[in-house]
Amino acid sequence: MTSAIEQHFSQTYEEARGKFLLASDEAGLPLQCREHPKRGRDGELLAMDIARSGAPEATSLLIISSGCHGVEGFCGSGIQSFMLRDMQWQRFAKQAGVAVLYVHALNPHGFSWWRRTTHENVDLNRNFIDFSAALPPNEGYDEIADWLVPDSWPPAPEVALALDRYVKAHGHAAYQAAASGGQYRHPDGIFYGGNAPTWNNLVVRQLLREHASKASKLAWIDIHTGLGPSGVGEKIFGCRHDDASIARARSWWGKDVTQLDDGSSTSAPLQGLLWHAPHEECPHAEYTAMGLEFGTVAIDEMIDALRADHFCWRAEPPVAPRLQAEAGQELKACFYVDDADWQGMVFGQARTAVVQALCGLGASA
Repeated sequence: MTSAIEQHFSQTYEEARGKFLLASDEAGLPLQCREHPKRGRDGELLAMDIARSGAPEATSLLIISSGCHGVEGFCGSGIQSFMLRDMQWQRFAKQAGVAVLYVHALNPHGFSWWRRTTHENVDLNRNFIDFSAALPPNEGYDEIADWLVPDSWPPAPEVALALDRYVKAHGHAAYQAAASGGQYRHPDGIFYGGNAPTWNNLVVRQLLREHASKASKLAWIDIHTGLGPSGVGEKIFGCRHDDASIARARSWWGKDVTQLDDGSSTSAPLQGLLWHAPHEECPHAEYTAMGLEFGTVAIDEMIDALRADHFCWRAEPPVAPRLQAEAGQELKACFYVDDADWQGMVFGQARTAVVQALCGLGASA
């Protein structure tokens, strides 16, 4: 029998989108659809969908978003659909006087195609930089680029040996930082931040200007998967470094809120973060943000799945459809655990986090 939680999770983007739209409609919330320029893997329409509860003039706004990294959207979408049907949560938000913006599928193309990147092969959470300035270097990535995405898959023994030597010489943390921190010189590589703002970047900024222009208090919980012990949610501080914001985040979500720049997070330090956009688009607002990262598999397994996906994506001539499908299924399994216990764990932690954010916004309103 499907549990009350399981029924909100999906197997495809189209199914997930349908559940989100239906739950929003049944909750009586106005919907916006920002249609993507491409189509999905099954020819379906792709869109960033937005539902909003609360008064248009509300001065406190909570954003709950999913699918920044495409295939990670299976987790966040299920959580959003359940929250939209949670009448106790809806009443609580109304009583607190806080508007809630549900942004479904920040990266609908990656969600549909079971990829982590946008249709341009861009990691959306590395794309929010100033492209009018010199692009940030990543010398570590430059050194290992050809080994990370080699010319054959599985990698030749000498490629595996070269990466192993790099890890032994520099340490695993340096390898993770080089591979995942963000790079801007290798368009067909992993964790590529792009050479211009993506469609997704531009739409997010437009949504912030439209929905947060009246907010004096703004919070954002962006749901991710892939790092840490399976089913355990890491609360990663999402604002620019500022002692007052960190203190506020820890007063809401607990002292275990981690930071990217001090070694406390399972993530390496990153650049080009989506979560920094409100600093630019909503400078008037007191801003508190968290990336809620749910663990799935070991990091090396996840990076290897990304490497295989990128090899298949860039291969010339194209790889056999069977190999492409296997790579996609493996990547999905690395970012979404299709198991009722895992789904229950992530939903429980997410609901706690959004209620805490609501309390924080309500207390400071």
